[in-house]
Amino acid sequence: MQPKAMPQQLQVELREPESEGIYANLAIISHSPSEMIIDFARVLPGVQKARVLSRIIMTPQHAKMMHRALSDNLKKFEGQYGEIKLYGEQKGGQIGFAAEPSTSGGQVTSGEQGG
Repeated sequence: MQPKAMPQQLQVELREPESEGIYANLAIISHSPSEMIIDFARVLPGVQKARVLSRIIMTPQHAKMMHRALSDNLKKFEGQYGEIKLYGEQKGGQIGFAAEPSTSGGQVTSGEQGG
């Protein structure tokens, strides 16, 4: 019988520049067979241009794990603070997300634009 492996604790370092965070209200998601790419940007009302502030590249497996973790955290958040309302959402309609074909697979954009 093999000894049970003890879970290892991972120490994560958060440096000061990263600890401040970056506000983004637009995410552009694209993929290839081996990668998921998420570009985070900020859109300002009345401005037709947005600059990518950060790019995260991960495997599809890690993206799925992140999706599960984010979904779990949203459920916990709503359990504590109430349902998150999506402004402008209509029954059967779509807002904030639009699927577009791209050469690298699929692309989904997310964000709100004011005008």
